[in-house]
Amino acid sequence: MVNEEIGFSLWLDFIERDYLQKSFKRLIDDSVINGATSNPAIFASSIEMSPAYTSQLDELQNHSPKAKYEALAKTDIEMAAAALKPLYEKGRDGFVSIEVDPFLCDDTEGTVDEGRRLYREIGMENVMIKVPATEAGYGAMKRLMSEGIHVNATLIFSPMQALRCLDAMAEGLKIWRATGNEKDVQGVLSVFVSRFDRMLDEELEEKGLQPGYVGIMNAAKIYNIVETHGDKAIRTLFASTGVKGDAYPADYYIKELMAPHSVNTAPLATIEAFLEAPEHHPKLPIEEAKIESFFEAVNRAGIDMQKVYETLLRDGLASFKEAFANLLANLE
Repeated sequence: MVNEEIGFSLWLDFIERDYLQKSFKRLIDDSVINGATSNPAIFASSIEMSPAYTSQLDELQNHSPKAKYEALAKTDIEMAAAALKPLYEKGRDGFVSIEVDPFLCDDTEGTVDEGRRLYREIGMENVMIKVPATEAGYGAMKRLMSEGIHVNATLIFSPMQALRCLDAMAEGLKIWRATGNEKDVQGVLSVFVSRFDRMLDEELEEKGLQPGYVGIMNAAKIYNIVETHGDKAIRTLFASTGVKGDAYPADYYIKELMAPHSVNTAPLATIEAFLEAPEHHPKLPIEEAKIESFFEAVNRAGIDMQKVYETLLRDGLASFKEAFANLLANLE
């Protein structure tokens, strides 16, 4: 549930046309969510599994696979943006994110061109363009924000990535604000959480350390970095918050990362589990000394966090590329 009193936003990490047409608006009206996110894997699953796209696909038979994908995705994002627009106009978030082609992750100019084009063609001011936090992505974030386009920096695993995103966004916002335009351009840093624990829990248990906390502590550290930076137009967004299996409660990563001036984006089932809890209280910020002590213990256990960060980013980029490639192949 959105908590405007502390500035906690909850966004739905799911886009599918039939759901948008039938149930999405109710979540907004009931103040359960105030935004939404998508990624190549979400669209691949939705388009493959749902019959709601059949009629539009029939109209796109003579188009290329990527043109078909973009037409479907832009229609969905425009629908979501229209439903969320009243919140956006009141300054209560109302954002929906669409990601650039994941194969552009090492191409600054290509990312800027595609992000700018998608934003223009969708034609809704409350759209955020998702850009992976890569070397090329940092430059694209700066450029897009300098042009008044909201940016969702995604696939953030390390504090260093977060710092680079903050620098890029701050530079872009400085340029935009110097134009005198009153539009309030926003940026979020999507910090992935659960993938740390899926990767490390077994090793931590073998070494006598408590599992289920690396992702949370890493996210808490990045949250502190963002809050110390201090620009209210830039927030931490906790992503990858769904739980696989039954190791933890379904809403574990929402409850443990509830924080002022933050966003949590989660799958529908995770949000539904979160709503069943009688009370929700902020768990962040966590003192920096406690976070550092935790990672010192992780380091003593022989876990190299820098290698973990690199592996998770590499795997994250690869999974999005694979999902996108499979989607395009299915649209041939």
